[in-house]
Amino acid sequence: MPQEKEEQRGSGDERRRRNEQSEDRRSRWESDRPRDRERNRDRNRERTALASQQEERRQHDDRRRENRQRREEGGEEHNFGTSDGGSDDSRPPPAEKEKPNFELSGALTEDTNTFRGVVIKYNEPPEARIPKRRWRLYPFKNDDPLPVMYIHRQSAYLLGRQRKIADIPIDHPSCSKQHAVFQYRLVEYTRADGTTGRRVRPYIIDLASGNGTYLNNQRIESQRYYELKEKDVLKFGFSSREYVLLHEFSDTSEVDVKQEDEEEDDEGIDE
Repeated sequence: MPQEKEEQRGSGDERRRRNEQSEDRRSRWESDRPRDRERNRDRNRERTALASQQEERRQHDDRRRENRQRREEGGEEHNFGTSDGGSDDSRPPPAEKEKPNFELSGALTEDTNTFRGVVIKYNEPPEARIPKRRWRLYPFKNDDPLPVMYIHRQSAYLLGRQRKIADIPIDHPSCSKQHAVFQYRLVEYTRADGTTGRRVRPYIIDLASGNGTYLNNQRIESQRYYELKEKDVLKFGFSSREYVLLHEFSDTSEVDVKQEDEEEDDEGIDE
């Protein structure tokens, strides 16, 4: 008999423990429900905002492309001058670079050049193209690497302090809201055999920023295109951040000859 009572007491204690554990789990679950609901609402808001931003960006790109096509069909002339090539680390950038049409009336203030209610100070040239080569920007802050920026999916990237419209935000107070543009352009070149080809090359243009854009530690002239080359370094205003330009083959010791030939005749991707 004492043994049976002991077993019954032990069984009752076990049931009480299970009931207490169930109540504890239920209590934790009830307390976690509001937090889970709030997290789900935050995720939904973020997804909705991202989808809205992507759709807005797509509509802006469509308007920009239509505007460029109208200019091409209308035979509008652009004062681009002549190119003197690129830059390298051993010498300062040439003084004379291609000059785009920067008149402050007409194209720069029309509706097709407005994004999120802000008038964009820059209008893409007719020769703008999306590159086939996968270019990248490698940012460094005081020699510490930051996340890589993949910059081959658009024909142009606006850099500036105004995050509402900037493709690549630069938050330093010395930088302008619309500071510079990274632009891909389809340009002609002369092959070794004397024939003419076309290829897409990256350029940087400063949008009359207050504190300047620097290419390999040399301040570039505003409102002029400067051709960029692999391993060029960009800086903006007084920011300590440096942006090194590389591409998908930069880390290889030797680039395949076929890929080099394709790059020479790269006419990009029509938008």
